[in-house]
Amino acid sequence: MAGASVSRLLIEYDGTEFSGWARQPGRRTVQAELERALAIVLRRDAASLTVAGRTDAGVHATGQVASYSGEAVRCDSLNALLPYDIAVLECAAAPSGFDARRDATSRAYCYRVLNRRARSPHERRRVLHWPYALDLDRLRACAGLLVGTHDFTAFTPTETDHVRFSRRVLAARWTADGEDRLAFWIEADAFMRQMNRVLVGTMLEIATGRRSLEQLADLLTGRPRSDAGPTAPAHGLHLHGVGYGELAVLPGSVTTPADS
Repeated sequence: MAGASVSRLLIEYDGTEFSGWARQPGRRTVQAELERALAIVLRRDAASLTVAGRTDAGVHATGQVASYSGEAVRCDSLNALLPYDIAVLECAAAPSGFDARRDATSRAYCYRVLNRRARSPHERRRVLHWPYALDLDRLRACAGLLVGTHDFTAFTPTETDHVRFSRRVLAARWTADGEDRLAFWIEADAFMRQMNRVLVGTMLEIATGRRSLEQLADLLTGRPRSDAGPTAPAHGLHLHGVGYGELAVLPGSVTTPADS
């Protein structure tokens, strides 16, 4: 109905025990848990959320955005009904007609790597443990190649519903936190299924000398999936934020954004 109120949620979750964002019969999903809680608070039989980024099983989020038709509600009311691994950080009125997915101009992800011999029991669900030596300069060179518009066919499963494989990467960078913690930050107009995880798996091969930078450049021209590296595990990936006219990650903290 024209003029109906719309609200926007900012959501954080640990994806370890979820079968991804999207509702699936017989599966525990983030969407199903949130819609159940929202329906109770709104006193409806059902509630429907539109999400900015549909995360896969095991992927986490610190800045997921979703929208729904209806008045904004108190975060405390929702969180009291949600399981321990989901929290609503904000719930606010949105402009009329706002759609969390359609209106998003970018999504930003972070993939975290623990690069040391010993694993971390405390971080085992949130970082990839990589015990082999990595060349950070090569990783950073890889990130530089990603910025701009490329064909990412090589970085998504062959069996796919995607019909467009070109994506515009606005910012990308590898950062180091201390001696053994690395993070890959990337922001793009949109992502394909498993795209970030295949990128990480391929870049780690380059950083260990198993591939060359020239091979990555060639992969970005639309090579088949079989030519790229392995798919990195889901638990290292975090949806960091969603942009609506501005980058979700400040350009200076990641890299110079691609030209408009």
